[in-house]
Amino acid sequence: MIIAIANQKGGVGKTTTAINLAAAFARLGKRVLLLDLDPQANSSISFLDPLSVERSAYELMTDGQAPVEQAVYRTPVEGLDLIPARINLAKLEAKLVGDFDAPFRDQYSIIIIDTPPTLGLITVNALVAATHVLVPIQSSYFALEGTDDLLETIEKVKARPNPGLELLGVLVTLHDKRTTLAREVHEQIKKVFGPKLFETVITKSVRLEESPAYKESIFSFAPNSSGAIEYGNLCDEVMSRV
Repeated sequence: MIIAIANQKGGVGKTTTAINLAAAFARLGKRVLLLDLDPQANSSISFLDPLSVERSAYELMTDGQAPVEQAVYRTPVEGLDLIPARINLAKLEAKLVGDFDAPFRDQYSIIIIDTPPTLGLITVNALVAATHVLVPIQSSYFALEGTDDLLETIEKVKARPNPGLELLGVLVTLHDKRTTLAREVHEQIKKVFGPKLFETVITKSVRLEESPAYKESIFSFAPNSSGAIEYGNLCDEVMSRV
């Protein structure tokens, strides 16, 4: 199973979802790979010192002869490996031709792809390689802005290069249940996506914001926090859907 975490809007909890969903699967004993395709490299920085990265997703995607193993790094989370990103991934849009293949797909039971906050070639190629796509949406006033473009892109990918791609679900993130606006937006998202909306809601959490600074997932940094409980619940929901 290859899950692309995608939304062209930034600041919607995409990376937080990628790293903690990957860690949640690893806690279940799955062999998991986190593939960071975002030039901002936030997923990578959450687990690695960027100065320690010699080979990254960029080299893997531009050098067809490069051994995959050279770009794979262990993370502090048992069972979770990482192919990191570097800023040079931003140059990949101009070079990327054809479909991105995932030659390491047989080595892992689950691959999580953190995509850039755009609908460019990197994201499209991630969707071509994926079996499922998960869309995080912040429960804010502009939550649904641009989702039509994303869903249209998913349908175009399904129409030809990857007919097996499935919309796994839509996840409400950064939810402040204390505000009337957040509750109203949540209801609006529910009306638009219906059963595709996950029951799990990721609430705003200081612990979720802090954990990457300590190179930890939420499960080791604050195992009893709301963030750990919610991402554990999301993992269970994902498993039930696939």
